[in-house]
Amino acid sequence: MGRRDVDSGPLARPIRRGGKALGTGALIPEPEVNIEVVHKPFICKRKSKLGDVMLVHYEGFLEKDGSLFHSTHTHNNGQPIWFTLGIKEVILGWDKGLKEMCVGEKRKLTIPPSLGYGKEGKGKIPPESTLIFSVDLLEIRNGPRSHESFQEMDLNDDWKLSIEEVKAYLKKEFERHGAKVNESHHDDLAADIFDKEDEDKDGYISAREFVYKHDEL
Repeated sequence: MGRRDVDSGPLARPIRRGGKALGTGALIPEPEVNIEVVHKPFICKRKSKLGDVMLVHYEGFLEKDGSLFHSTHTHNNGQPIWFTLGIKEVILGWDKGLKEMCVGEKRKLTIPPSLGYGKEGKGKIPPESTLIFSVDLLEIRNGPRSHESFQEMDLNDDWKLSIEEVKAYLKKEFERHGAKVNESHHDDLAADIFDKEDEDKDGYISAREFVYKHDEL
């Protein structure tokens, strides 16, 4: 994969603080991502879903002046990036805007500040910035949260997953598809999965926890 420069990229996600409250106690609804399909292949064999691991090339621009703040073509040694959709590994605008996407499809996302970097900003991105991303989807793989993956991950057939089993699965999947193994990235991803899915905090993800939490993503 190459080393990822994430200082201003979508993988450098901000801390969320929730929506704004009205005087009556109601919440102001968050703006949505504007999605423009620039190109879609004639044949779509698979669409992205929450929990999938996606390989993309992208360019990110500030809407206010059109300036480029990040590009995998130039800032990532020319390498695309892998990420998992729907687990807040990337900014919320990506999690919302890259669902149901075909391999070979290209999208233009216009992301409001509340689904990007909000009041804090990040690196070259000023606070309260609306962002525009051009995203090309190159590949989709089953992620650690797919139903099909549970049995493959459960190496000892005890109907629960240890953190070692999750890490082993991540490593095998990335090696299988020729991606460079990044141990710290796998550790972070496995820790994030356990933080969100180990509902009873017993150090294991049961089949019930895995499937139930996956469906809620």
